[in-house]
Amino acid sequence: MTDSLDGLRTRINAFVEERDWAQFHTPKNLAMAMIVEAAELVEQFQWDTPQESQSLTPEKCEAVSHELADTFVYLLRIAEVLKIDLIAAANQKIDLNALKYPVEKVRGSNAKYTKYE
Repeated sequence: MTDSLDGLRTRINAFVEERDWAQFHTPKNLAMAMIVEAAELVEQFQWDTPQESQSLTPEKCEAVSHELADTFVYLLRIAEVLKIDLIAAANQKIDLNALKYPVEKVRGSNAKYTKYE
């Protein structure tokens, strides 16, 4: 077990290598697999009310955690294959979003940025 992003990437890479699965891990295949797992995550909430989606039973929380983990692992794997630093990419995207969504214009609103241009 590991509790760091780098440690998790190393563990996933070893898991893939032991099974000779890298040959199947094209960005296209990994992206498709990630979307399938994301759909399974959405399925966990499909008919829940907003309140139910915020108060999960222990069983449902475990199912949601498994789907989140599957999605996360595929995301990490895509980044690994494409040699993308997810931390740097996320920080860059937050900076870009800060420009698109200036606090003084968007605070408390969920409107798309094109509404503020």
